[in-house]
Amino acid sequence: MKLLLGLMWLLHWLPLPLLGRLGNAIGSLLFRVMGPRRRIALTNLRLTMPELSEAERVALARRHFQAYSRSVLERSILWWAPEARLRRLIRVDPMGAIPVAAMTEKPTVLLCPHFVCLDVAGAAIAMETSASSMYSQQKNDTFDEVLRAGRARFKPVRLFTRQDGIKPILRALREHLPYFMLPDMDFGAKDAEFVPFFGIPAATLTATARIAAATGAQVMPVICTFLPDYAGYSVKFYPVWDNYPGTDMVAATRRMNEFIEERVREYPEQYFWTHKRFKTRPDGEPSFYTNPR
Repeated sequence: MKLLLGLMWLLHWLPLPLLGRLGNAIGSLLFRVMGPRRRIALTNLRLTMPELSEAERVALARRHFQAYSRSVLERSILWWAPEARLRRLIRVDPMGAIPVAAMTEKPTVLLCPHFVCLDVAGAAIAMETSASSMYSQQKNDTFDEVLRAGRARFKPVRLFTRQDGIKPILRALREHLPYFMLPDMDFGAKDAEFVPFFGIPAATLTATARIAAATGAQVMPVICTFLPDYAGYSVKFYPVWDNYPGTDMVAATRRMNEFIEERVREYPEQYFWTHKRFKTRPDGEPSFYTNPR
């Protein structure tokens, strides 16, 4: 692992166009050799985008593998490149600057779905203000240490694990520390509702709505994507949701999924298709991922 991290450190010296093209080449290779992940991605695309031909879905899945591989290699820039370089590469839309005052004057949930560049959004915010987020503790202690250090290299960042529960999150929000929330993975039926995502009932955590209701937090979506021609990254902040969550947590969760779906349709190759998003099924329904084609 130390050797791999050393190689990652060396990559941050490369110009972004070269690093991005290297990521694309590796992604094309991984698409060919990682059969199980390729089948998961294609299963998800058959479920969510039936209007595409099979050839179009295969091409989209290949572009996703390229985008994901790029994001992994380009994490070296996030973790080790000078701050000045990062600032040159990140374009903040639509206001041109991180809305620090808006996200710290009251409790704020930064809703950041699983697009491949989500770590760039975290770095862009961390260069301006402290925040908090949940993360998955890594099995390798060395990599876990580097990951945590990379995410907290600019401002102090509180990182929670799922085992920590919800209390530290509520405490951080009440201190007006923005909470960076990744709401769109299938963690099972606990604390989740089956809410449509691309028309498919998907086990979706209701935590966004429940946390907002418990703390009076505003929900401000943020989406990060690649800029064309290897020019860098766009971090786009969307208007705070009005009248959210209301009294119906399921309806609020449905609203969240609809927003994410709209963004996925805008940047389909950059969404995290290799995750088994529809793994948990309502009682009696078979798995979508059993011997996928």
